[in-house]
Amino acid sequence: MIIRFLIAHAYSVGGTIRTTFQTAGKLADDHDVEVMSVYRLRDRPGLELDPRVRLRALTDLRPARVRRAARPAVSRPSRLIHPADARYPMFNLLTDAALMRFLKSTRDGVLVGTRPGLNLAMARHARAGVVRIGQDHMNLDYPSALLSAIAERYPRLDAVNALTEDTAAGYRELLGPATRVVCIPNAAPPLPGRRAALDAPVVVAAGGLTRRKGFDRLLQAWARLAPDHPDWRLRIFGDGPYRGELEQHIDDLGIRRSARLCGHSQRLLDELAGASVFAMTSRKEGFPMVILEAMSVGLPVVAYDCPTGPRDIVSDGVDGHVVPDGRTRLFTEALGGLMQDADRRRRFGVAALEKATQYRIDAIADRWDDCFRELAAAKDGSATGSRHGGATARARA
Repeated sequence: MIIRFLIAHAYSVGGTIRTTFQTAGKLADDHDVEVMSVYRLRDRPGLELDPRVRLRALTDLRPARVRRAARPAVSRPSRLIHPADARYPMFNLLTDAALMRFLKSTRDGVLVGTRPGLNLAMARHARAGVVRIGQDHMNLDYPSALLSAIAERYPRLDAVNALTEDTAAGYRELLGPATRVVCIPNAAPPLPGRRAALDAPVVVAAGGLTRRKGFDRLLQAWARLAPDHPDWRLRIFGDGPYRGELEQHIDDLGIRRSARLCGHSQRLLDELAGASVFAMTSRKEGFPMVILEAMSVGLPVVAYDCPTGPRDIVSDGVDGHVVPDGRTRLFTEALGGLMQDADRRRRFGVAALEKATQYRIDAIADRWDDCFRELAAAKDGSATGSRHGGATARARA
């Protein structure tokens, strides 16, 4: 089976790219897999990709690679991507032309989109012979214009995948019973073999430095904790446009001695394993991979109950705490309680490691594999293509 993942910019760094690369690599055990990047802005991918998976850029937007004749198209806004998609400014007429050529020339196999703008383009322009699956890595908290377009066009897809059951229920209500909606979450990273000792006086957080990630809220909570925990340190890993404001926020709160923005790390799992608690204060998530990464090294988690993801992963009082969104005092109490209780950290850490095993890539890839086969079988009118049908089905694929 030929499986293609369609992603905006696969050469960057982020949760969507990380989980797409991981899933693609595992599916390459049995299938011919490609990752299609609509545009390319970097010389090399920011994350490692299984060498069996082909990575192709439909449009090379590196300044030195854009031909003079194509520059006017680069400067003009996209007409193919919905303008309410958060990444709309990154698309242009040149990416439109390349994406349209790709959609019209792809005649078979499976195509998985990874964001609303791409899913809508697939629904409208991908050939009917292709198994078309729309996957959103966020929740349904979209602008009304985008929701209207989703309600109109997503039913043309063969399936829509949501990362949480709450989001799946929202899609079913929005799209109606005729549209197949499945729920396949992201997979945890492979267990790194290193576990957090949970004795280092370090709280860690990670993500892009954007307002959505809410690190300003984490710093506010830390300012309340730092005076009573002088030996503890807060380490935030990631880069982004909000860095300058966060640095100023650290100074304004007077926590420069204990709080630090550490930038992007290529060894994030090692950084997580060197901490004792993971903190998340996002304003909005889809299915936060970084929580699973933290759990995979045995870190307990304290997270705001933002829409969506934390409460779908963290079991409050078992492997971490899920705090009502925006309640700084309650968040501070939960985080501070773990900081001063080593026995509870260890108990939660064991449970967190066990939770991460429930999201092993083998199980998640099997669910994708079954979904692909069933949809392909329905499209060509053959008998069920589920791998549970036996070795014949797998050999036929």
